[in-house]
Amino acid sequence: MPKSAKKRSPKSTAAPTTAAKSPQPAITAPEKKNEAGSKQACVIAMLQSPTGMAAMMKETGWQQHSVRGFLAGVVRKKLKLKLNSQKIDGSRVYQIAGGDGGKSGRRQSKRPS
Repeated sequence: MPKSAKKRSPKSTAAPTTAAKSPQPAITAPEKKNEAGSKQACVIAMLQSPTGMAAMMKETGWQQHSVRGFLAGVVRKKLKLKLNSQKIDGSRVYQIAGGDGGKSGRRQSKRPS
C-alpha cells in the first residue's frame, strides 16, 4: 500500500503518563559582552590607542573580516563611536576619535516649541 494511502490512527486520548520528568536546569542570563576580559572590552581598549588590524586579530583570535565586522557593527553602529582609520606603512590602523567620545550631540527639532 502506498504511503499516502495509509490511514492515520486517531490520537490517543489517554491521560499523560505519570513518569516524573527531570527538572529543567535554570536558564541563566548570558554574560555581558563588555565585561572586563572579554574580547569586546579588549578590542575597545586597543582602540583607545592606535592599533593595527593584525594586533586585533592576534589578540582576539578573529579573522580579518570578523574584526572589520565588529568595528562596523558594534563599535560604529551599536556603541555609536566614531572611528578614525589610517593606512600607515601598508597596514590599516584604527583609533576611536577623541573629543566627546564619538557621540554626536542631539539634533534640534525643527518644530517651534
